[in-house]
Amino acid sequence: MHDIIVVGGGPAGMTAALYARRNGKTVLVIERNGFGGQITHSPRVENYPGFESVSGNELAERLLDQILAQGAEIELENVISIEDMGDRKAVKTETGNVFEARAVILANGVKHRMLGLPGEQELIGEGISFCAVCDGDFYRGKKVCVAGGGNSALQEAILLSELCREVIILQDLPVLTGEMSLQNILGKRENVTIRTGVRITGFETEDGSLSGVRIRTEGTDSECIPCDGLFEAIGLIPENERFSNVAPLDQAGYYQSDESCLTNSSRIYVAGDCRAKKVRQITTAAADGAVAALAACRALE
Repeated sequence: MHDIIVVGGGPAGMTAALYARRNGKTVLVIERNGFGGQITHSPRVENYPGFESVSGNELAERLLDQILAQGAEIELENVISIEDMGDRKAVKTETGNVFEARAVILANGVKHRMLGLPGEQELIGEGISFCAVCDGDFYRGKKVCVAGGGNSALQEAILLSELCREVIILQDLPVLTGEMSLQNILGKRENVTIRTGVRITGFETEDGSLSGVRIRTEGTDSECIPCDGLFEAIGLIPENERFSNVAPLDQAGYYQSDESCLTNSSRIYVAGDCRAKKVRQITTAAADGAVAALAACRALE
């Protein structure tokens, strides 16, 4: 029996483990893939306080080393369900193991919706990005494309237009679906081109990095747009449904919680991108982890 089980080993989960251990609680972190979450896809992180520049992998390794040095335990398992038994929470994994704790922090993150094209996964961090705030500065003075036409894509394009030489928005629908106020801003940017009704069909590479995006418009031949980067902004996919019995979801599938990251289940907290909120950055994920861990520690005491 642990004091706290943290589901997810990204910045939110590892920060939660750090704060819980520093408050003297026994902690188990269960991660199904690799520690670090989405930051491991970033070749350079330059918006995390205290680091002028650090690779996502290095930052993840430092966080992992830090929580291990503090005495946190880790397991590489896929959690499939959680049972709330009052003072005890049973965390069940795909292999059949059951771990028990007095409190649980869900920090299982989200995943970016992708185009599903060959070679896409390999180009993440090598020309394909998902966050202009995180990676936009790497493309300063360069030419980039943005996949998507909703609010997120338009907001990404606005930020990129202030940094990049040229920004091309590629929307597969006949019209942009983002707010008209955002469209109006982009319409006044001379370095922004909007192309609707186009479908991205593949990628061109050079020395393992993205060098162009292949597109097709209905009724026309395929063409290639040379570019230095592609920002995919076609949505996020929360994977929270399996835990909805202990943590209620909003209409978009994100966990609902109060300011202390507590759900409507006693001693079950949520932290990071999986939580319903407006800003999803590494700093806000870490902040959630600290808030959830301290709230859990207070409840246990």
